[in-house]
Parts: sequence; C-alpha cells; structure tokens
Amino acid sequence: MRKAATLETLLEPAHIAIVGASDDTAKPGGKLLRNILDRGYSGVLLPVNPKAATVQGVTAYPSVESLPVAPDLAFIAIPAHYVREELTKLALKGARAVVVLSAGFGEVSAEGKAEERRLVEIADNHNILLIGPNCSGIVSHAHASKFSGLPPKSRRGGIDFLSGSGATVDFLYELATSRGLQFNSLLNVGNSAQTGVTDLLRLYDEAQDASSSRIKLLYVEVLTRPAELLHHARSLSAKGCLLAGIKSGSTEAGSRAAASHTGAMATNDAAVQALLDKAGIIRVASRPDLVDVATALWCMGDTLDGRRVAVVSDAGGPAVVLADELHRLGFTVPAFAERTREKIAAALPPGAATGNPVDCLPTRNGESIGNVLCIVAEEESDSVDYILFIDGDSGLADNWEICEAVMHAQDTGGIPVLPCFLSPVSAEDALSRFRDAGRCYFSDEVSMARALARVVDRPVISEAEGSIGGYSRGRIAELLADRTGALTVDLAEGVLEAAGIRVPLQEKVRDSDSLEAVSIPFPWAMKVTGPLHKSDVGGVKVGIRDLADARSTWDRLMTIPGASGCLVQQMVAGTEIIIGANREPGYGHLIAFGLGGVYTEVLKDVQFRLAPLSRREAEDMVRAVRAFPLIMGARGERGMAIGVLVDILLRISLLVTDFPGIRELDLNPVKGTGAELYAVDARIIID
Repeated sequence: MRKAATLETLLEPAHIAIVGASDDTAKPGGKLLRNILDRGYSGVLLPVNPKAATVQGVTAYPSVESLPVAPDLAFIAIPAHYVREELTKLALKGARAVVVLSAGFGEVSAEGKAEERRLVEIADNHNILLIGPNCSGIVSHAHASKFSGLPPKSRRGGIDFLSGSGATVDFLYELATSRGLQFNSLLNVGNSAQTGVTDLLRLYDEAQDASSSRIKLLYVEVLTRPAELLHHARSLSAKGCLLAGIKSGSTEAGSRAAASHTGAMATNDAAVQALLDKAGIIRVASRPDLVDVATALWCMGDTLDGRRVAVVSDAGGPAVVLADELHRLGFTVPAFAERTREKIAAALPPGAATGNPVDCLPTRNGESIGNVLCIVAEEESDSVDYILFIDGDSGLADNWEICEAVMHAQDTGGIPVLPCFLSPVSAEDALSRFRDAGRCYFSDEVSMARALARVVDRPVISEAEGSIGGYSRGRIAELLADRTGALTVDLAEGVLEAAGIRVPLQEKVRDSDSLEAVSIPFPWAMKVTGPLHKSDVGGVKVGIRDLADARSTWDRLMTIPGASGCLVQQMVAGTEIIIGANREPGYGHLIAFGLGGVYTEVLKDVQFRLAPLSRREAEDMVRAVRAFPLIMGARGERGMAIGVLVDILLRISLLVTDFPGIRELDLNPVKGTGAELYAVDARIIID
C-alpha cells in the first residue's frame, strides 16, 4: 500500500501533474499551469495533454500512464464526466494526493453527488488524499497551484488559511494582501467529498513544524465531525498556534421542542460557539473581521494579554475615537508620567498633545514619529502593553519616512506597535513599500481596537477537572441503572445528592391528609408533581404560612391536568439561577449557566460551554452573564458565593460526562445566598 499523503505532499510536492494542462490561460488547466510557472516552482511539472508535445513551454505527456514517475500531487482540470477515469489512472500510477478542480458534481445534482461517492471510493481504496471536486486549487510557499482570483503569492512563515469555500479564499486573499498580510498556504476543499477542513487541520497538527505557520485562519461551512476539529485545534493551540475563524451556516429556527429550558435554548449555534471556545479558536463573523484579527495577531507577537494601551496619532479626532472604543472594550489608556510628557513635548512642535493619546499634529514627519514611538517604548515600558499608532497623509511630510519609523519601532521598541493608516489612496506608494517589506496594517482605528480586544479576550485552552470531593460515581451508577425517560422527583434528588449538590428539605405528598405529617417547618413551597413545566401550568405556590393555606393550595394544584400529587419544600430565599446540560449530537453536552426561574427563556442571559469543564471555564461562565452583578449581590442584597456556583457547574459537568445517556438536565432554579445554595427544582431526562 502506498504511503499516505502528509502536509508535505500538499505544500512541498516533488512532482506536480496537471491532467488537462493547456496553453489557453482562460481555462482552469491553463491558468493553473501559468500561475505555477510564474511563481517559479522548483519541482518537476508533469502536464498531461494528449494533443500537444509541450504546454506553455513545458514537456507534456499524452496520458497519465505515460508519466515517467508517480506524482506526489496531481490536479484534474477536465469535464466532470471524464474525471473518474483519470482518477483511476492516477490511482494505478501511484499518485498520493489528487485535487479535482472540475465542477459539475454534488453542487448541481443528486447524480453528481453519487459520482462524488464513486470518486471517494476510488481514492479510499488506493490510499489517496482527495480534495474537491469543485476546488479552485491550493497554494503554498513552494507552489501556486490555483486558477482563480489574483495570481497568488506566498512565503514560508506566513499565515495558513484553510477554507471550505474557494471563493472565500479568493476574496479574503485579495483583502488581506491589500493590507500587507502574507500567507504560507491557502487551501480549500471544494465540495469536501472526502477531505474537509477538519482533515486539513489534522494534517497541520500532525506536521506542525517550520513548514507551517503559527497563525491559522479557518472558514468552515459544514462541521460533520466536531469532536475531531476540537481535538486538533486544541492540539495545535498547545503547540503555540493561534487560531481564528468563521463558522457559517450555524443558525436555525430558535427554540426547538425540548423538555428542558436548557434544551430549548441550546441552539446549534450555541453548540458551535461552545466548541470554538473550547478549541481556543477566535470566532468572527466576516472576512474583514478575520483579516483584522490576523493583522492584530501578526503585530502583537508574543504579547497577547495586556490591557494597557498608548495611542499615538497625527490627528486628534481619530485618537479620541480610538480611545473611546478602547475604554468601551475594557482597556485603559493610562496617563503618561511627567518625564515622558516632557520628552514627547521636546520631540514635537508646540501645540502637540503630550499625554495619552499623543497628538503629533499634521506637521509630523518620520523623525518626530520615530522619536515619539521610541520615547513611549522606553519610558512607559512598565505601564503600557501596546502602542496603537494612527496616521493619515497630511501632505506635509514624506509618508515613507513615517512608515520606516514605524518599522524601526516594531523591530526595536520592545512594545508591540499596531499601525493604522487612514490614507490608502494618497499614501499608496508608501504603503505599497510597507507591504513589500513584509508589514501589515489596519485601515480603521475602531476595527483595530476591536481586533485587539478579540485577541486579548480570546478563548484560552484549559484542562478539565477530573474529580471532585463528595462526588460518588458508583452511587449515581446504581441510581441510573436501566433508567430511561424523565426521572422521578425522588430519583433526581438522589442523583444530585450523590453528585454532591445540595437540595432543600422536601417531602412528597399524595393526598391532603398527609399534609399534617410533613415535618418541614413553615413557610413552605408547594409544587405539583406530574406536569413537566410546573410554572407554565400554575403548579408552584410559595410562601405558604400554615396548614390551612397548604390545604387550599393542594385543592387548587390537584385541578391541574396530569397532577399526581405535590412536593412540599422548604422555602429558600435569594436570587434564582439556572444550571443545566443538553446533549448535542456530535458535540457532547452543552453546560448552561444563567439567570433562572421564570425569566430564563425570556431574557436568555445564559452562557454555554462544552463538557467536561475546567475550573477556569466554569468561572468564566459565571462572570460572563450580564446578570453577574445581580448574582453577586446588588443594592445591599446578599449574593451567591461564586466558588459554590463553580463547584455545582463542575459537578454537573462530571455527571453528564460520566453518564452520557443523560439527554437533558435542568437545575432551575438554583437558589440561596452566600454558600447556602440549593437545587430547588431538578429535571433529568435519560434516553
């Protein structure tokens, strides 16, 4: 059996075959060959054309069978109905990876989809990595095997972009290169008949070395194996990679028919977001946002976590707008020391603002900008994490000299400098030289601030809690043995107690005469048993002060359809929150935390994370809800102990991880004050 394709097969192939190579650059096979030649590919090209001895000056071969060697990488650029035959020939020849450029398959008809499956069968049987069909090609630092979009350029050490869409590669590449970003590789998977973005990510994970970039951008439309993407993204993050991406096609009709509040709120997009967070992938919604984040990552280097910013500009207005946005995003723009201000004043004309932000005035030049950036880096190194520089063409100085000053500060200053140039037309000559020097920049000051925030607030990989005191897996296993459907109140309570989660004192009552035997002191809460959503049918009464009130409440509750009795529970005061879990096919369990009680689905102030949770993830969930100040205690009210909330989240995470048959789980509400928190109502459904 031939050796399986690796990342090197795609990025650094020794031999490239092109089935359908042509002299006509208006055809995919012709444009592909032209781009490869223009980029100066150093390996062996093997054009296949039965009607020509040479193609674009390269010796051609009449058939795949006549090729002198087995190609590492082959491209097929011929009509769809001939592809299967040529793929078979390449398989017999020994090709390791094949990219099908041809369209006319699953994207157009059911028969085309069936033909894709036949191609995959051939590839699988011969251990071939198959990309496409309907793929626009791939690009690496070693070759430019792509026929659509701008003639691609790339260099070793640039950014890797893995995409489920060829058009997205073209459009993002054009936008990114206009801003100076450079790429190590650009790969797209076309129809993903065999190989998807997750498979490409696996190749990068298996071969993460000098041939692969630290920064990886993703565009994903179809996510069929989320657990695999999670594994490889986390592995790459652990190796020092920084990932950002777009996941499109994630929305669906809002609340589904679900038995629990958590299930009703856990949309597919919530699962996608939780997956990307756990994978350490910065999620954005658009190509411009992705380019902005990539620019920030490129400029920030290894300084990724600071929140103190110096703003240096040649105009007051953009600097004020930037400072306002930074403040809204939780950054500080600290005042400079008097010594720093004195040095800046000496470097700038009279009238310049020397605090933070610094306004260098339109009369600035390369020397003054260089001096200011140097002063800030030297004098404020202990109080500033980033320098955000804004410049526009005033027509009063040489723009290239200013660019040179920025590059010098980036190379020598010790503090990352993120540049934003606001005159793309009048300063184009200087910006072109800036890009050619391997530098990138922002085109809008607010976008720069938001990209910085996305990086600083990026999801960070952390390891899940493996055990926790007071959690009895064995006892839970006994309680859940052979159980299906919604657990009874007693059984759900037993599971929670075995998991180490406190429940209030409660007794089940089956007739009104039994109320006298209840040992729980007043006041009570009475809840109907039988109906699933008690509040929705008026099945909950709180603040019951005496036996007469209890009997009256019993009589009313028993008129509710499906009522089988009631639960008498000790009253618990305090804020109500929800903690839940819902199993998402392919993803595992989503853990939910948010404001609880009757407002859960109305306000939807809920955070989701994928189980199993780390302690950091659990604490982040609690702090991320908008109601966090209320939960912690507002206007003199006693709040909840954050450590206890985190503890309950971790116990629920362990529970659903150990017992994946739990389909839905709600603790709604969890209620109390301080460390005295109780799961007042619980719903557990097993399949």
